[in-house]
Amino acid sequence: MKNTLETRLGLFVALIVVAAFFITFIVGGLERFKAGLRVNALFNTAQELKIGDRVKLAGVEVGKVESISLTNNRVMVTMKLRANAPVKTDSVAAIKFAGLMGQNFVSLDFGSGRAPNATDGTTLTSAEQADLSVIMQKLDNVASGVENLTKSLTGDTIENLVGPLTDFIKQNTGPLTATIANMRAMSVQIAEGKGTVGKLIFDESFYNTALATVSNLQSTSDEIKVALGDARKVMEGVNKGEGSIGRMLKDEQLYNEAAASMTQLKEILQKINQGDGTIGKLVNDQEFYKNAKLTLQKVDKATEGLEDQGPLSVLGILANNLF
Repeated sequence: MKNTLETRLGLFVALIVVAAFFITFIVGGLERFKAGLRVNALFNTAQELKIGDRVKLAGVEVGKVESISLTNNRVMVTMKLRANAPVKTDSVAAIKFAGLMGQNFVSLDFGSGRAPNATDGTTLTSAEQADLSVIMQKLDNVASGVENLTKSLTGDTIENLVGPLTDFIKQNTGPLTATIANMRAMSVQIAEGKGTVGKLIFDESFYNTALATVSNLQSTSDEIKVALGDARKVMEGVNKGEGSIGRMLKDEQLYNEAAASMTQLKEILQKINQGDGTIGKLVNDQEFYKNAKLTLQKVDKATEGLEDQGPLSVLGILANNLF
C-alpha cells in the first residue's frame, strides 16, 4: 500500500467512523435509531439521573433515558422504550439506584391488566423515592447520636446510674428474695389448678359453662335477628297497606270516614256542652239536678224505717214519703 495523502486521509476517516460508532454505542446513542416509543414522567428531583441511563421494567431493561429537562418547577424525564415493551398507561415510574456509586435508573411496573398500552408521548405517573444523599445524611446523624450516647455513658456516668440501683438491691435482698419465692409458689399453684386463677385456667366445668353461655348468647342473638326480620316484614306489609293496620294507615276512604266521625263527635259534644238535646239538658239543667237530689234524699229517709217494718208497712211508708 502506498503511503500517499489519499491513503492516510482514508484511514483517518475510517478511524473517525469507528470511534463515532463506539462512542454512540457506549452512551446509548444507537437507541435513537431504533424503533420504539417515547414516554414521559415528571419528578421533583432527578437524583443524579443522567441521559443514557437504563429504563427497567420489573428489573428487565426495556429502554434508556433520552432527555432530562425542567418544566413547571419539576423535572421532565423522557424515556425511549422498545416497541414491544409491555408498558401500560397506569404504569408507575420511579428513579432508583443500583448501587452506592450512584448508578441510577428508571424503574417501571407492569400496571393493571385492564389499562391500555402506552403510546408515544404518554406521561406516566411517577413515584418519588428517598434520595441516597438524604439517607446517608440520616445515617450520619444516627451515628453521631450513638457516638454522643456512648460518650455520655462512660466512666463516672455509668457508675452514677448503676450505683443507686446496686445499693437498693443490696439493702432489700431479703424482701426481694421473699417476693420472688412467693411469685414462684403462686405460679406453681396456678400450674396445679389451685386458687381462683388456677381454677379459671384449668377447671373444665368453667370452660363448659363459658362455652354454654356463649352458645346461649349466640342463640339469643339469632332469635333477635329472626324477630327483627319478622318486624321488618310486618313494617314492610304495613307500608304496603297490608293487614288491618296497613289498611287503616293507607286506606283513604277509612281515613275520610274516621275524620267525618271525629267531626260528628265534636259537634255532639258541643251540643251537650251547650245544653241541647236530652243528654245536654241532663248535664246542664240545674233544676233537674235539684229534683234528683231531693228525690234521693226522700229515698234515703224512707229506707231508714224499713229495717223493723213488714212488707206492707214498707210499701205504705214509701208511698207516703214519695207522694
